[in-house]
Formats: sequence, structure tokens, C-alpha cells
Amino acid sequence: MNQAQLKIRTQGFLEKHLSGESIDYRQIIALFIPILIDQAFIVSLSLVNTAMISSSGVAAISAVNMIDSLNMFLIGVFVAVSTGGTVVVAQYKGNGNDLMVSKAAASSVSSVSLLALAISLFIIVFHHPVLNLLFGAASEDVFANAKVYLVGSSMSYVGIAIVEAVCGALRGIGKSRASLGLSLFMNLSYVLLNIVFINFLHMGVHGMVIAVNIARYLAAVCAILFLLKMSTTLHIQIRDMLHVNAVMLKRILFVGLPFAAEQMFFNGGKILTQVFIVGLGTFAIATNAISASFAGLSQIPSNALTITLITVVGQCMGRRNIEDARKFTKSFLWLSSFAFILMGLIILPLFGPLVSLFHPPAEIVDDIFTIVLINIIAQIPLWSISFIMPSALRAAGDSRFTSIVAMLSMWLFRIVLGYILGIVLDFGIIGIWLAMNCEWGVRGSIFLWRFAGKKWYQHRLID
Repeated sequence: MNQAQLKIRTQGFLEKHLSGESIDYRQIIALFIPILIDQAFIVSLSLVNTAMISSSGVAAISAVNMIDSLNMFLIGVFVAVSTGGTVVVAQYKGNGNDLMVSKAAASSVSSVSLLALAISLFIIVFHHPVLNLLFGAASEDVFANAKVYLVGSSMSYVGIAIVEAVCGALRGIGKSRASLGLSLFMNLSYVLLNIVFINFLHMGVHGMVIAVNIARYLAAVCAILFLLKMSTTLHIQIRDMLHVNAVMLKRILFVGLPFAAEQMFFNGGKILTQVFIVGLGTFAIATNAISASFAGLSQIPSNALTITLITVVGQCMGRRNIEDARKFTKSFLWLSSFAFILMGLIILPLFGPLVSLFHPPAEIVDDIFTIVLINIIAQIPLWSISFIMPSALRAAGDSRFTSIVAMLSMWLFRIVLGYILGIVLDFGIIGIWLAMNCEWGVRGSIFLWRFAGKKWYQHRLID
């Protein structure tokens, strides 16, 4: 087959599977590539940060991993609301109503920022009882590092909330390149500052806290300036972001609140799992942290597809084109499974050099490899139906169903089964990860059943 024939076949494949009346493959690729780069940088830089803090000792990496579980729980709440903003913006964009696109974007920024401020103040005031409740079994040095990291990182919530809301609105209108620029600026700043404060000044967890606050608030300032001065599509003024539009807020929260509740229960379950792991000892905490970094690495392309699909299906639903929404969802599911195969073939041969970045004790390397291997295999059939499918349902306004299913499956399967396998049957950290993989299958099967019916696309989110 010559180059011309290959080009024709490739174009034919893309036209068949990634083009429709609502959007074509060129627009999808233009949306996906910046999001993919963004996800790659976020995960890679997180991996580098974990590797850097590991140089400060097992207690430091254990504390950061513990608090990052709590941070994901808290940040997930306002990120979920910003996702509601993305869906509403995308549907208005698909509907062709530019005025309402701008109002939805401004309402998303104001509501998410206020929510983040409330969460931040709560954690700063009640950090000590929260830490005692969740991680009281941790060793004294791990607990001391955890206290510093929790208070310090919670002070940065408003900064990252503004960035997430702005990036979500930009993705909703298809401007993922601008969203990429803001995200790269924030994350690269964070890594560079970590190098200064951790590697050069040897400030450990204190240095990481200073770095995250500077990086997130600098990015927030840039995000607001972009909306006010540089965006030619979102005509927003500062007073728009200071005013809460009740009607628009209701539409955003219709999608965002169930997703926020889902994130609270979902990440709350992960925190409870973290409590199990804390009871298994510091080595188990470190094993979990490093294994999670490998999982994040393998999920980069699929996470990008998940984020892209929200905009794609949202714009399809704005035009009420159900056929396109179904077609693109199915195509993204297959692309995601293929991406997991590809990432597994890349990561497994490079396991040795990658794991050495974390300076793990020799005793835990075999457990890390076992978890990575099991997870890579399980992700191929199970992850996409568990995470990509609900993004499509949520973009159509079916957020309540997806959230209820996610919450119930998390607590009935991952938590209970994780406790039985990990603690009762003494499989340890490997048993807890196996329970998570099983829960993906249960949840994904229910989402597939929902997608096969009609109820998921019968919501009317916009006028």
C-alpha cells in the first residue's frame, strides 16, 4: 500500500467513525490534541513532583499521597461544578446562542470560585480534627508532614478553582488550545518552583506548599486576564463574574451538583480505602502512591478522550442530534481501549527505569510491578465503559443517574470488597487494587445498559 492509498483509507476511517452532522473529525482532533498534551503534562509533572518529594524520605511521600487523596476529594467538588459549566456552555455553543455562552461561562467562574473559598476556609479551620479522624493511625513524622501539606494546599483551592472554571468554559466552546496554555503555565510553574524549593533549598513539604500556591494563583490571574482582554468569543467583563445569575446557576448545578455529590462519595470512598492502607503501614502507603502514578501515566490518552467527549456530546445535544452523540460515544470507547493497549506496551518494558525515579525500598518493588501489571490488563476492557460512558451521559444532562450509580458501586463494591480482599483475606494492597478493578466492571455494565435505552438523552438542559 503506497502513501496515497494509506492517506485515503485513514481519511475514510476518520470520516466514518469521527465525523457527523454536528462536528467532523478535524474539529475533534483539534479539540483532542491540546487536551491530550495537557493531560500528558499534568500526569508527567505529577510523577516528577512525586519523585522529587520522595527524595525527602518515605514519610514525606506517604504524607503527600495521603493528603492528595483528601485534596482530590475536596477539589473534585468544585471541578465537578465547573464540568456542569462546560456542559451548559457546550450545549449553548451547539445551539448557536453566543450571548448565553458568555453568561454561562461567567456564572461558572463565579460559582466555582465561591464554592472553593468555602471549602478552603472549612479545611483551614478544622484541619486538625479532620486529620485525626482520617489518618490518626499514621506515624508521628507522617502526620506532621500531612498537617503542613493539608493546610498549605487548601489555601490554593480558589486559585485552581478559577483556572478549572475558565478552562472548562474554553473547552465547552472548543478552544482547548487556550485551555492548554493556561494549564501548562500552572503546572510547569509548579514543577519549576518545586525544583527550587525542594531540590535546591531542601524545604521538603513546606517547599511544595509554597510552590503550589504561587503557581495556582499566578495561573488564576492569567486566566481572568485572558477572559477579559484576549478572548474574542467569550465577551465577559469583570462585573459578569462578580454577579451570580440565578437562572444560569440553576442549569449549571443541575449537572454539576449530582456530579459533585458523586465526586464526594467517590473520592470519599478512596479516602476510606486510604485509611485501610494507612493501617497496613508506611511501605503500603508508598506502594499505593507509586502504583497510582503508573496508573495515571497509562490513563493519559483515555482521560483526554473523556474530557473531549463532554464537549463533543454536549454540542451534539445542543443541536438535538442523538445519532451523532451515540456514534461518537461508541467511537471514543474503542479508541480508549486501543489507547490502553498501546500505553501498556510502552510502560511495561520501561518499568525498571520509571520505578527507580521514586527511590522505592527494594521490599516493595515486586508489589508495585504486580499492581501495575494487573491494572494495565484490567483497564483495557473495563476503564472506558466505567469513565468515558458516564461523560457522554452527563453531557446529555443525565447526571443524576450516573452519579447515583457511581456512588452506589463505589461503596457497595470497591469499599466492601476492598476491605474483604485487602484486610480480611490479607491480600493487602494488591487486594484493594483488585477490588477497584472489579468495581469498574460493575459500574461500566450499568452505564452500557443505560446508554442502550432512551432515557439518557431525554433531558432538556437549555431552552
